[in-house]
Amino acid sequence: MGEHLQWDSSLSFILAMIGAAVGLGNIWRFSYVLYSNGGGSFFIPYFFAIAILGIPFLILEYGIGFSFKDSFSNILKSINERFEYIAWILVLLVFIIVCYYMVIISWDLVYFLSSFNFSWGADPTIFFAGFVGGSSNLANAWTLLIPTAVGTIFIWAILWFISHKDLNDGIGKVTKVLIPSLFVMMAIIVFYAFTLPGHMIGIDALIRPNWSTLLDIDIWLAACGQILFSLSMGQAIALTYASYLPENSRLTDNVLVVVAANSFFEIFTAFGVFSILGFMSLHSGIRLSNLATEGTGLVFNVFPMIFNVMGPIARVLAPLFFLAILFAGITSALAIFEPMLSSICHKFDLSRRQATAILSVIGCAISLLFTTGIGSYLIGIIDTFVNEFGILFLIGIQCIIFGWFYKIEDLIPVLNAHGTLKVGKKWVFTIKYVLPVLIIGMWVYGVYDLFMEATAFELTIDLIIVVVVLVIGFVLTRLKPRNSEE
Repeated sequence: MGEHLQWDSSLSFILAMIGAAVGLGNIWRFSYVLYSNGGGSFFIPYFFAIAILGIPFLILEYGIGFSFKDSFSNILKSINERFEYIAWILVLLVFIIVCYYMVIISWDLVYFLSSFNFSWGADPTIFFAGFVGGSSNLANAWTLLIPTAVGTIFIWAILWFISHKDLNDGIGKVTKVLIPSLFVMMAIIVFYAFTLPGHMIGIDALIRPNWSTLLDIDIWLAACGQILFSLSMGQAIALTYASYLPENSRLTDNVLVVVAANSFFEIFTAFGVFSILGFMSLHSGIRLSNLATEGTGLVFNVFPMIFNVMGPIARVLAPLFFLAILFAGITSALAIFEPMLSSICHKFDLSRRQATAILSVIGCAISLLFTTGIGSYLIGIIDTFVNEFGILFLIGIQCIIFGWFYKIEDLIPVLNAHGTLKVGKKWVFTIKYVLPVLIIGMWVYGVYDLFMEATAFELTIDLIIVVVVLVIGFVLTRLKPRNSEE
C-alpha cells in the first residue's frame, strides 16, 4: 500500500498547503481579474466565493484525506469500485498541468538569469517569442527553444530531488524556506512600489469600484473561477496533503489559515503590480488600460519593459521579482505532482523514490513538447481546456460522490473534534446541493464559450487530450494492484 507518510508538524502541512495555493496565478492573474471585473466592487463576489465555495470544499477535502489516510484513487475506489476510473482521470489531468507548469517555471528561470544584465533587450516581446515561449505561428512547431528546454530539464531535476525524499526532508523542509522567503521578497517589491511616482494612478485604477458590475453574472462567475483555481480546489492536492496529517490536527482552523494567507498574498501583490503599472503609465505616457494585462504578457513582456526604464534599482528588483515567481512556481509544482505520485505509490506498492523517478522521466519528456516555437500557444490551449472543461467538471462530480455516495455526515465529528470553526447541517447542505449546482452551471456556461471560440487546431488538441486521458485512465484502473490482497 505504499509508504505511510506523516507531516512532522501542523506547520509543515500549513506551509505546504500555502505553497500549493500561492502560485503563478496569484502573481500574474489576480490583479488583472480584480481590475477588469469592477475594481473594489469585485471584493463582494470574491469574498462571497471564498465563503460559499472555497472554505466549504477545502474543509471537505481536508476531512476526506484525513479520515481515509490514503491516495485519491484508493479513496474513490473504496466508496465505489467504479469511481476509481474517475479518480485516475482527475490525477492524469492534474499531472498534465504539472507538465506544462514546469515549462512556465523554466521561462521564469530564463528571465531570472536574464535579469542580471537585462539580456531581454529593448523589446522583451521579441525576446519571449524568439527564445523563450514562442508564438502561435504553427510554422515554428519544429523549432526547439534551447534555453527553455535546458531550463525545463533543470526544473524537473529539482522537483525530482525534492519529491523523492521523505515527506518532511523534502517538501517539508523546502516549503519552510521558500514560503517565508517568497513573502519577504514580495513585501520588499510591493513596499518599494508604493514609493514610486505614479503609484496611486495604478492603485486608484485597481480598486475604484464600479458597483453596476455586481448585476453582471460574469463578474460573480469570475470570482468563483478565481477562488477555484487560486486555492487549487478539487485537484486532489489538499486531499493528498491532508492524508499525511497526524491525529489531533485542527482541520477547519488549518483551512482558514491557508485561505487567509492565499487571499492576503494575492491582494497585497495586486497592489504592488498596479503601483508599478501606474509608475510606467506616468513615465511613458501609455494609458494604464494598455499596460494592464495578465499571465505571461504581464510577467514576461510588460514587467521587463518597466525594468528597462526604472533605473539602477531595477538591477535589484528584477532578479528579486523573477526569483519570487520561481519560488512560488516550485512550491506549487511540488503540490501538483503529489496526487499522481501518491496514487501510483499506493496502487502499485512502489516506494516514493521509485515512483518519483518514473514520473519525473515521463513528465520531463511530456514537458519538452512545450519547449518548441509554439510552446506558449499550446500551453494556453491546454491550460484553458484542462481547467475549464476537465478539472471544473470533476470538482462538481466530487461534490456529488462525497455528498451523495459517501456518508458525509460522518465527517462532522472528525472536523469538529479539534477545530475552532465548527461545521454542521449548513455545510452538508452546501456540499450536497449548492456546490454541484453552482459548479456544473459554471461548467456548462464556460464550455459553451470554449467551443464556440475554438479553432480547428485547438479542438484537435482538446480531442487528443480527452482520448489520451480516457485511455490511460482506463489502463491504470484495469491494472491489478501489486499487493495481492486486493
